[in-house]
Amino acid sequence: MQNRLRRLIGHGPLALGKGLMAYGLAELSVRVVRLVTVILIARQLSPEIVGVAALSLTVFELVRVLANVGIGQRIIAADAAHLDATCNTAHRLFWLWCGGVALVQLGVAGVLWLGFDQPLAAQMLAVLALVYLFMPGGLVSCYLLMREGRAATTARTVATQTIADHILSAALLLIWQSPWSIILPKLLTAPIWLVLTRRARPWQPAAAAGMVPIMALLRFGLPVLATEMMAALRVQLDKLIIAASFGVTTLGTWFFAFNAGIGIASSLITAFGTLAFPALCASDGTDARARLKMVATMGLMIFVPMVLAQSLLAPLYVPVIFGAHWAHAIPLIAALCLAGIPMICATITTAWLRASGRPGVDAMAALAATLASLAGLWLGCQSGAPLHAAAGWVAGTALIALPFAAFTLWRAFSPSSSPVLKEALA
Repeated sequence: MQNRLRRLIGHGPLALGKGLMAYGLAELSVRVVRLVTVILIARQLSPEIVGVAALSLTVFELVRVLANVGIGQRIIAADAAHLDATCNTAHRLFWLWCGGVALVQLGVAGVLWLGFDQPLAAQMLAVLALVYLFMPGGLVSCYLLMREGRAATTARTVATQTIADHILSAALLLIWQSPWSIILPKLLTAPIWLVLTRRARPWQPAAAAGMVPIMALLRFGLPVLATEMMAALRVQLDKLIIAASFGVTTLGTWFFAFNAGIGIASSLITAFGTLAFPALCASDGTDARARLKMVATMGLMIFVPMVLAQSLLAPLYVPVIFGAHWAHAIPLIAALCLAGIPMICATITTAWLRASGRPGVDAMAALAATLASLAGLWLGCQSGAPLHAAAGWVAGTALIALPFAAFTLWRAFSPSSSPVLKEALA
């Protein structure tokens, strides 16, 4: 009874609110330190040097998406009887998978060097491949923390590593004006995440528990990976389309508007999704529909008003916070903010489909949303106005995300879905 009560408290509305607040405070502290670092970078390094570092980091972020395979999601969703065996198998797969991603990144570094004559960017990308050696040792502990509803701990760990990264970058920039000052801290702070995560949730393989079939984890994990890749493409390829359509000057405005607008809400919505999945998987004796209703209601009540306020009030806060010279970006910011509404609907849908064992359906929806958003962006670009491009991107995303979320929730709450739910959640 005490365990059931603990799980209920750990994944209820209060826990979701506290967890989201923890992520919000962590994000705020990270952004303050990041601002100071950006100012130092702008003053210490030339645009050419920053460009080389940016190229390496962009490729690194794209390759790193491959590490987001959904193996860890099975740790969160596993029943107590199979938890140790699931952790054992996941731990082995994490080492194999991260090693494979590191090899892929080294291959991409080789292509940059030999195919595009970018030796420095290739060297930095190769060094960043070492980051994957620190990930497998802490991933099981990380997902166990999520399973136990300890969101404040995971938020604090990520924020500590990120702040240390920025502080180290700033310190290096003062004595060494090199793109390596931006790159090396990414590797040097990786052990911070590993140590803090393992200290917060110690874990060792339980040999007596055995293993679960590897394919059971991969059948779930690979569709999750596909969804994460679609999300990454949706927020990265837009920049290439804008640059090709309008040039680098407009790209700079678009990049600022994207980060000042949907970028802030996106961070919190992603955090909400991280918290929502364990809540939907919780074995606390509550009905699956009740948990879904709680997550959906909370997500919509928090983020829809926040997104609308951020969009409508853009003319007031943009000149004050970012400066009058960014006033021309206000319409773009206001338009891009609205993408937060389909984004929170998609996040709730994703968490529910994964919790009910249907990540493949979510992957197909993510593919459709990515194609629709980029198609809408491209059509908007044909008018020659960046604002139309932003409207097309938001409309394309909403065209898939909103009807699919409505259909998925209708099916979830339909009386005829009860036997299906019981079988999926068993």
